[in-house]
Amino acid sequence: MKVLLALPAAFMVAACAGQPAADVWGDYSLMGRAASGVIWDERAPASLYQWDTVSANEAHIHWGSPKNWPTEHRERFIHSGDWVLLDGWWGNGTYYTQRVTKEMLCDAACNSCKPLEGDVQHYAMWRVPAHAYCLQAEGTITERSSGKVLHFKHVQVYTPPAPCSNTSFAHATCITQHETWWDDNRTQFEKKLDRTEYLGKGLGHGFRIDQTFPKPWHAELHEVPKQ
Repeated sequence: MKVLLALPAAFMVAACAGQPAADVWGDYSLMGRAASGVIWDERAPASLYQWDTVSANEAHIHWGSPKNWPTEHRERFIHSGDWVLLDGWWGNGTYYTQRVTKEMLCDAACNSCKPLEGDVQHYAMWRVPAHAYCLQAEGTITERSSGKVLHFKHVQVYTPPAPCSNTSFAHATCITQHETWWDDNRTQFEKKLDRTEYLGKGLGHGFRIDQTFPKPWHAELHEVPKQ
């Protein structure tokens, strides 16, 4: 059974007035639905994901290798008003709480920024805008079992819906998330990840992944996700 997240009041008013509702992040990520998908690299299935809906406004996404499924690793997302928030994730037998100390909403070039309020990371806009935007977050990650604190920086640039394709789906609509991540986990503070992920409308995460750092890697969704 599909369980959809509650929409902001503005959407309910528009729907009642007969106006088409704008796309939301859940249409592309499949957050709020009992969805799972398999992402392939050039050789074989490389990653699995599965959404679990916890409540009307909270969902967890599990990520892992097909060889080690079911996985312990899952991220906790919360839909709050016009935003999708990332509270933290589970892994290694504990929970990692992620909190921001500085966060900005900027234009597509990551300029003309304005601060965002709150200590939970603003991961994406719930209502998908018709323009690109950039999110910059800096803060800490606390390992609950030990109290160890790490530092991170996360920059994301989202693009609006546009036609997209991969080797299995020739005609789809995607938003893209270009993300760069830095942290000091077992190293000095340094860049750890740079990649672009295409999220397909009705198809979910991993429609296409183009990673450039720490090493080039490409993967794609090959089958319609189970919902």
